[in-house]
Amino acid sequence: MSFTMHGIGASDGIAIGPAHLVSYATLEVAQYLVPAGELRNERQRFAAALASVRDELTQLRGSIPAAAPAEFGAFIDVHQMILADSTLSQGPLDLIDSQQCNAEWALKLQLDLLLDQFDTIDDPYLRERKGDVLQVVERVMKVLAGKPGYIPRALPGSARAILVAHDLSPADMIQFKQLPFAGFLTDLGGSTSHTAIVARSLNIPAIVALHRARALIRENDQLIIDGTMGVVIVNPDPAVLSEYRLRQKALGIERAKLQRLATRPASTIDGSTIELLGNIEGPDDVAEVRSNGGMGVGLFRTEFLFMNRDELPDEDEQFEAYRAVARAMDGLPVTIRTLDIGADKTLRGSERASANPALGLRAIRLCLADPPLFHTQLRALLRASAFGTLNILVPMLSTKHELAQTLASVARARASLVDDGIAFAPRVAIGGMVEIPATAIALDVFLKHLDFLSIGTNDLIQYTLAIDRTDDAVAHLYDPLHPAVISLIASVAERANRAKVPIAVCGEMAGDVDLTRLLIGLGLRQLSMHPAFLLEVKQRILKTQLSDISSMARRIARTRDPDRIRRLVERLNA
Repeated sequence: MSFTMHGIGASDGIAIGPAHLVSYATLEVAQYLVPAGELRNERQRFAAALASVRDELTQLRGSIPAAAPAEFGAFIDVHQMILADSTLSQGPLDLIDSQQCNAEWALKLQLDLLLDQFDTIDDPYLRERKGDVLQVVERVMKVLAGKPGYIPRALPGSARAILVAHDLSPADMIQFKQLPFAGFLTDLGGSTSHTAIVARSLNIPAIVALHRARALIRENDQLIIDGTMGVVIVNPDPAVLSEYRLRQKALGIERAKLQRLATRPASTIDGSTIELLGNIEGPDDVAEVRSNGGMGVGLFRTEFLFMNRDELPDEDEQFEAYRAVARAMDGLPVTIRTLDIGADKTLRGSERASANPALGLRAIRLCLADPPLFHTQLRALLRASAFGTLNILVPMLSTKHELAQTLASVARARASLVDDGIAFAPRVAIGGMVEIPATAIALDVFLKHLDFLSIGTNDLIQYTLAIDRTDDAVAHLYDPLHPAVISLIASVAERANRAKVPIAVCGEMAGDVDLTRLLIGLGLRQLSMHPAFLLEVKQRILKTQLSDISSMARRIARTRDPDRIRRLVERLNA
């Protein structure tokens, strides 16, 4: 029987293939009495299941591809910590003895207790972490039930399969880098959920929030995923299948054509050049930037050198990483952001300092509070400047005092290198991120003292709309086209251009092709994005007559009705 389902398109594109149902462990387990003489064996069975899952996670951690988003490692670390916590590792063992019950039931009882505790937590971020606990428990349940914990590497049939799951953990998502899956569907999730973000970064068609896909779709059902429209067609009739195969083929041809644009300058029809740059998380990402025609690195997120390890990287290790990127870009600009840690990204062993870490000691605030940490990174950055065109970008500046402290820190790092007789470039541009409304409004303070600016749209939206972007419960409120967001971006671009201070956009908005014309129409001439999006954005620029869209973009910036903004953006892209 053919039917259609609608969800949230998490990642564009069309996938066609047989359904493969995963995550089939159930938490509805049976209870049975274990004879006193068998309790020891039952405890050993539970301990063996824990050890098996521990090994699974360790293997997954070690198998993360170099080019995978660095958040993958952090996700796995969280699950490893949950598994090691005594409430899960010891609690069920006690219950096996006290209740004289089977291991599955003991784990179920302990899970119920934990979930009740989560529901009483006031902090919404911590409360939402119960989803991670459920995913870890599900893994243990699978092992106890004798079901595989990994997504199988080989599937029946030759076609590329589409995964259908109630939910997919970040650990499961890692497999997408290595396995021949065409796409995935989940009952849960939002457009900004971890799975959606990972899917976009991997260019895999995906739809989330389908609610009943896992229940309604059967193994090997023929599926069509239209990730752009958020539509799933189950067992399509031959005419529909034929139509989508044609559309899929056309998309494939289009993508192949895009590669031809790699060496072509990103210029509008009327001759304005837009500088397209890549966001990276480590030296290994440079190859993708170059192969997709990136004219430099617009954002090197250095925090990923610091995460998922017990010891902080010393000056030499950091220097080697920064130098590697500078050399690989062969004279093209490389903008390296100083350590941005303390909110959704934390160092191993660190604890959340407050209930609202996004508003607490993070990014430049944390660096200024830990002068040795900051000094070490600045020295490494300056040393690397001798090997390319290197710029230093400072995250989350919000006050004149922070700016002065930062510039003084850079001066001290320079002086220390001079004292040590170590070479560095005589001129290293220092820039700041505009990601707090206060910074955008009081921009003149920063324009006077910084060499360049970069708008971090992810955080700017978060702080402007008061939405924790890591909280799925409010994900639907995250809106790049909110009138306040557009107005702030337009104002920042206009004032920076008037002051002749170079300004870029380096958040997810930069890589959203539907927003390209709006951004360049507002005066942005540098866009830095995930390398996978470079060619599609370039294609949009090549088809744009800047003189035709500028007045419409300014009109959008003056509009206060969200619905009207969307209609105008559609006209802008028509």
